[in-house]
Amino acid sequence: MTTETLVNVRNLSVDFRAGTAVSHAVRGVSFSIDRGETVALVGESGSGKTVSALSILRLLNYPAASHPSGEIYFAGKNLLTASEEEMRQIRGRRISIIFQEPMTSLNPLHSIEKQVGEILRVHRGLDEKAARARTLELLEKVGIRDPEKRLAAYPHQLSGGQRQRVMIALALANEPDLLIADEPTTALDVTIQAQILALLKKLQSELGMAMLLITHDLGIVRKMADRVYVMKSGEVVETGPAEQVFTKPSHAYTRHLLNAEPKGKPIAADPSAPVVLETEDLKIWFPIKRGLLRRTVDHIKAVDGISLTLRAGQTLGIVGESGSGKTTLGLAILRLIASEGPIVYMGRRINGLGTREMRPLRRDMQIVFQDPYGSLSPRLSVTQIIEEGLLILAPELGPTERRARVGQALEEVGLDASAQDRYPHEFSGGQRQRIAIARAMVLQPKLVMLDEPTSALDMSVQAQIVDLLRDLQRKHSLAYMFISHDLKVVRALSNHVLVLRNGKVVEEGASEEVFLRPQTDYTKALLAAALNLEVVHAGSVAT
Repeated sequence: MTTETLVNVRNLSVDFRAGTAVSHAVRGVSFSIDRGETVALVGESGSGKTVSALSILRLLNYPAASHPSGEIYFAGKNLLTASEEEMRQIRGRRISIIFQEPMTSLNPLHSIEKQVGEILRVHRGLDEKAARARTLELLEKVGIRDPEKRLAAYPHQLSGGQRQRVMIALALANEPDLLIADEPTTALDVTIQAQILALLKKLQSELGMAMLLITHDLGIVRKMADRVYVMKSGEVVETGPAEQVFTKPSHAYTRHLLNAEPKGKPIAADPSAPVVLETEDLKIWFPIKRGLLRRTVDHIKAVDGISLTLRAGQTLGIVGESGSGKTTLGLAILRLIASEGPIVYMGRRINGLGTREMRPLRRDMQIVFQDPYGSLSPRLSVTQIIEEGLLILAPELGPTERRARVGQALEEVGLDASAQDRYPHEFSGGQRQRIAIARAMVLQPKLVMLDEPTSALDMSVQAQIVDLLRDLQRKHSLAYMFISHDLKVVRALSNHVLVLRNGKVVEEGASEEVFLRPQTDYTKALLAAALNLEVVHAGSVAT
C-alpha cells in the first residue's frame, strides 16, 4: 500500500535571541509524517520537541525566534514562506493542536459552547444554531456526559479529564489533517490518561488524520506511535519504528531514557518508630446551598471518614483519581482547611488549635507542590524564597545564619550554594523542584506532604527526585505523605498505600501487597492503566 507524506520537515533550525545572546534551540532537525500516521517526538525538557512542533504552525515568539535554516512542507506547501493569511486558513482548520494544560489553554471567561462555537463560526461559517448542534455532537463524540448540561459550563466547573476532552473537541472541530498533541495527558490521572489515549486513537481512525505526539512518557509512545524521533539538545539522535526503538535502541541517550523511570524500593519501615500523625474518621464535607435563603440541601463529601497512622521514617502513599479527596485530605491534616474528627500530631490533638497555637508547629509540617514554577515566586531570588519560612518561624537567626542555612539546604538537595542569588526562571524544572524541596527542608520538618511532586517532570528527573527524597528521609527520619497518580513513583517511595475513591478508602495495605495483589476492581483498574497493561474502557472508572 502506498503512503502519502503529509508533513515533511527538512533541516529545521530555530534560534532565540535575547539582546545580543542567541540560543540554538533546534539544529538541523528533519522528520516526516504520513497521512493517518502517528509520529512521536520524545526527549527531555529543552530537547527541542515543542519548539519543532510549534514551528509547523508558526506559533513561536517571532521576531525573537528565527529559522536560520529549514523548510516545513505541509501538503506540498512550504509553511515557513506562507503568508499570515494563508496560515490563518491552516491553523485550527487543517492543523490543530492540543496543549499540555487545558486549564491555561481554555478561556476562563467563556463558556464551553462559546469556545467551541467560535472555531466553527470562524472556519466553517456556521450560524449560531448549526454551531450549537455541531458543538453538542463534538462533546458527545469526545465522551462528555450530558453534553447539553455542559454547554453553559466554564472551564473551572469541569474536571481535568473533562477539560482535556473539551480541548480535543476544539482541536477536532474542523476535522483536521494533522493533530499536534503536546503532552496531552501529563496533567491527568492514570485512568483518565488511558481513556484520553483510547479516545484519540478512535477519533484518529474515524477521521483518518495524522498525529504528531510530543511527550516524555515512553509508555504512551509505545502504545500510540508508529514511528519515533528521539531528540536531545535540539537534534534528532535516533529514529525508527516505535517497536524497534524500544526493543533495540541504537543510541546511548535512547537507552538512558528507557532506563530512566524511578527504581528501587522504599526505605524499610520501622514498626516501633514513633507515631508522627494519626487521624480517626476524618471528614471534610462542603455544603451545597440553594434557594433565596441559601439553605444547605446536601453536602459534597470530599473526605468521608478516613483513618490513618504515619510513623517517623515512613512514607504513606495516597492514590486515586482527581476528585477522590487526596489533596483535600492532605490540606486538612496540615490544618490548612477545616475538617471534623481528631488529627493527632506527635501525641497532641491539633484539630482544635487556632492560628496562633498552630504557628510553632508549622516548621515541623511542610509541603512540596506539584508545579515548581507555579509555587516559586518569579520576583524573589532563591535566597528570598527559601529563607521566608526562617524569617517567620526562626526569627532568632540573623542574616548571616539564615544565608548559611539556605546554602546548606541547597547543597543537601544537590544544588550549589552559589545559586542563592539567582531566580527561578534561570533553572530547569528538576532544579526548581529541588529548590521547592530545599524550602521545605530548611526548617528541618518532621512531616512533609508531597503533592504530585514529580508529575510535571521528565522521567530521568523524576528518578533523581525520588532518589533525593529517599536520601533525605533516610538522613532525617522524615515522615512523608506522598500524594500522586503516578503509581510507579508511589511504588518506589511508599511503605503503605491508601487508595481513595469519592472521599473514602477503598483499599489500603503494605505497598507491595497492594501492587501485587490488589483486592478491589477500582485498584486493579488504576494499576492496569498505570502499568500499561491495558487501555481502560472509558466507562469502567468514573471520570
